[in-house]
Amino acid sequence: MPASLDRTASRWAALAVLCAGQLMVILDGTIVSVALPSIQADLGYSPSGLAWVVNAYLVPFGGLLLLAGRVGDLVGRKRVFVTGLVLFTLASLLCGVATTPGPLLAARFLQGVGGAVTSAVTLGMVVFLFPEPKERAKAIGVYSFVQSAGGSIGLLAGGVLTQALDWHWIFFVNLPVGVVASVLAVRVLRDDRGPGLGRSTDAAGALLVTAALMLGVYAIVGTADHGWGSAHTLGFGGGALALFAAFVARQATAAEPLLPLRVLRSRQASGALAAQALMVAGMFGFQFLTVLYLQKVLRFDQVDTGLGVFRSRWSSARCPSVPRPG
Repeated sequence: MPASLDRTASRWAALAVLCAGQLMVILDGTIVSVALPSIQADLGYSPSGLAWVVNAYLVPFGGLLLLAGRVGDLVGRKRVFVTGLVLFTLASLLCGVATTPGPLLAARFLQGVGGAVTSAVTLGMVVFLFPEPKERAKAIGVYSFVQSAGGSIGLLAGGVLTQALDWHWIFFVNLPVGVVASVLAVRVLRDDRGPGLGRSTDAAGALLVTAALMLGVYAIVGTADHGWGSAHTLGFGGGALALFAAFVARQATAAEPLLPLRVLRSRQASGALAAQALMVAGMFGFQFLTVLYLQKVLRFDQVDTGLGVFRSRWSSARCPSVPRPG
């Protein structure tokens, strides 16, 4: 095989591995949704506690993306990607074997950390693999398709696995994918070296923003039990705002900030970030409430729930009413 063709084949093989890792991470964001009522019935979560099965994953995932990306730049993206895959796979195993609420939430938190570490460097590696604009556009198109398909597959797979087997299998399904992707990543991804951890990673900034997110979510979720004007809500909400203010102050004064504040001075950048945040919050909030409504009120089974949420997310036509199955 000519050298140019060999290089092309290896790049697309590397892209396949990167997409496989990203598919596993994205799929896990939706596959759990359909199984939430089964998890609640089995482990005895309260309504507010059940929300943490989702939030325990999303908070570290969102809060650690910037730090994981910085570490990837300093120590090498391949190392960070493989580390994230291994951590995510091990955390999936811990989720699958959990039999009480606490261990499941702890394992979900580790999954969020692994997902952040994996996702933070993936797109940068895709761009590095394909420097030519035409090929880069194709590669990013494939990568974007995998991301969007992962959310849809998760809804359907979550319903099928939970109904046919058990909710534990929505986590066990990650194990073969994670093991194969990790082994192939070591073989096909190019080694890259960064300048090392001698430069600042701004771990303090990552800790502040993650803690602020967790306290804010805890305050909002707790309003169902304590009310919006309670000392509990105001206290934790105020703590979240204080931590977020400390994060902003840290970014303004740090030599190597995670998020340079000059980025937010651009209307386009700040507007895009705000739109993305609202879209993600709306999407996961919609999924959480819709799954509970379909299964607890309309008595859908898990497969019908997955199909129903999938249809409501992706169909452009609005149904005047949702019929009961059968």
